[in-house]
Amino acid sequence: MRRRRGTAVLLAAALCLTGTLAGCAQSVDPIERLGKKAAQKVRTHGPPADAYRRWGLDAPLAPAPRPGARRPAVRAAGPGLPPVVDRVPTRDKVVFLTFDDGAERDPRFVDLVRELRLPVTVFLTDSVVGPGYAHFGRLRAVGASVQNHTLDHPYLPGLPYAGQRAEICGQQEKLKQRFGIRPRLFRPPYGEYDGDTLRAAGDCGVAAVVLGGDGGSLRPGDILQVPEGRGGAAAVTAGVLRRVQRAGLAVARLEDYL
Repeated sequence: MRRRRGTAVLLAAALCLTGTLAGCAQSVDPIERLGKKAAQKVRTHGPPADAYRRWGLDAPLAPAPRPGARRPAVRAAGPGLPPVVDRVPTRDKVVFLTFDDGAERDPRFVDLVRELRLPVTVFLTDSVVGPGYAHFGRLRAVGASVQNHTLDHPYLPGLPYAGQRAEICGQQEKLKQRFGIRPRLFRPPYGEYDGDTLRAAGDCGVAAVVLGGDGGSLRPGDILQVPEGRGGAAAVTAGVLRRVQRAGLAVARLEDYL
């Protein structure tokens, strides 16, 4: 009897090895199949623990609170016109980082945005970006938002309504063709606009006209327009992040609030 049992066990093992006996193989955890290195990647859901040190920060960035179901109320500039926003009316302890034109062409900037999971908004001018759209495609792939800054960066109040509409709507279409999205936000070149600018922006489907500043003394809701500077956009942005941390604030995604 024992011999028969032993023979049966050996036979079952042989069939398992040849794959002919269904149901005998032990289940394998998918993570184990990926291997140790791949498993570590799967389990990683945030910035590398020491990424902040690479960018000269003393501590990790504070996480932004989850945006509420309702966006803060902003007042329209007039009937049928989009609001003009230079800061967001929110009690959340957050600020917003925005960039114009080619300030983000620094290749290290993509690394900074990716490694710190940094929510940034870039306002693009077609004639300034030129062949650099691929760079902004990489920025979008790591989480940056792309918005409208006109086709040719003109002084808009110097143009008639038709000219302003062509500049704004034209870039809406360019960005849709390039990235498959139609921007909701618009920043006028030099921060200058008039009534025709607002009317044209509304007619082109813009939800808000966004201005910005350097935020000398940071307050919750500030929309920071990060300037170009020596050392490239990554170095300048790291300096801004240190100021944000000293103020006890976090960086949030502007599109979550407007």
